[in-house]
Parts: sequence; C-alpha cells; structure tokens
Amino acid sequence: MNAPLPNVLLVEDEPQIRRFVRIAVEAEGCAVTEAGSMAEGLAAAGRAVPDLLILDLGLPDGNGIDLIRDLRAWSGLPILILSARAAEHDKIDALDAGADDYLTKPFGVGELRARLRALLRRRERPAVASPLLEFGSVAVDLAQRQVSRAGAAVHLTPIEYRLLAMLVSHPGQVLTQRKLLREIWGPSYIESSHYLRVYVGHLRQKLEDDPTQPRHLLTETGVGYRFQP
Repeated sequence: MNAPLPNVLLVEDEPQIRRFVRIAVEAEGCAVTEAGSMAEGLAAAGRAVPDLLILDLGLPDGNGIDLIRDLRAWSGLPILILSARAAEHDKIDALDAGADDYLTKPFGVGELRARLRALLRRRERPAVASPLLEFGSVAVDLAQRQVSRAGAAVHLTPIEYRLLAMLVSHPGQVLTQRKLLREIWGPSYIESSHYLRVYVGHLRQKLEDDPTQPRHLLTETGVGYRFQP
C-alpha cells in the first residue's frame, strides 16, 4: 500500500500567490488544502490535520501571528511563513510565536521548495531525538555532555555547550536571538546580542572546518541562528 501524500495547509488570501505556491508544493509530492483567511485556516487545521502549514501573515481577518499562537496551543506542526513584511522585527515576532521558517515575498520557487523539503524532513524524524548527533567530523553526545571532533575531545565552556546543545536540538530551525539569550543567559539579557556573536564565534573556531565560511552554525542576519546538519 502506498503511503499517503504529506498534506500541506496553505493559508494565503491572494489567489495568484496561492496558485503559484500550490504548484510548487504539489511538485514536491504533497497534497494541498487551501484557505483564504485566518478563520478558514484554523478550521482547516483542525479538520484536515496537516503535516505542514504555509502561512501568509497579512490576512483579511487578522494577523497570521495570532493564528500561529492559536495552533501552537495544541499542535507542533512545522510552520513556514510567506510574507511581504521584510522588517526584522516581523520575522522575529513570527519565529518567537512558534513559526519554524520565514520567506520574504517575492521569493523564487527553488528556495520555496528547498525550505519545504527541509521542514518535511524534520517532520519525518523520530519524535525522540538521538542523544548522539553528528555533523561533519563533529559528534555531540547530549547524554554524556561531551563533544568530539575527528575523534578528539573538544573542550567547551558551560555556556558554549548549552548554546551548541540548543542549536543542534533544533536542526534546520531558526532560533531567534531573543530566544537563545533568554534560554541560556536569562530574561534580563535578551537585548545583549553581542554575547551571542562572541560565543557563536567561539563555537565556529572550535567546530567548523572554515570558521569564516561556516557550513553548520549559520547566521540569519538580524534574526538569529540556524544549525544545519
């Protein structure tokens, strides 16, 4: 028996964009459920049980960020934002509300499909993450709190380790500066983004083959950081 196609819920009020996105999503082998408003999207999410949500923030009956918050109260489905809002604070607000990724309009079909594939791969991973994570020549043992590179132990400070553990525990996901600062340093440090730059730089020096052109510990300019396995 063939496995059912992944079901993607597309919430977008502009018909032309909805058609463009639907064609791209179907080309990735997914079924698409469409909604043109926040109310329709919330109803469809409860009815269709989607595997992934593609959401426009500027909906006629409300702010898409409110829909993210409503869904996050009962669902962990991956959420990809498509929006004409290019300001950093809009991206940060959406990611902090629970979105997983953010594409600014206009965008290319290739980038849309790549982001879609990444989110679907994350959905297919086991719910319980392995305590041993590997990328490049680096191994991170979350159970033993040990890190090695090419078989040799790597010494990390407690803050370096906590930052690395948080990033690798969310592969492919953008973690905002505010979230990382709040979780690692505490709520009073959420404006201290220079701390993150320093410690991410330390991790790149210790773990990346070329710290000046990192492949795994990536910066999302003005927003946060992303771990790419």
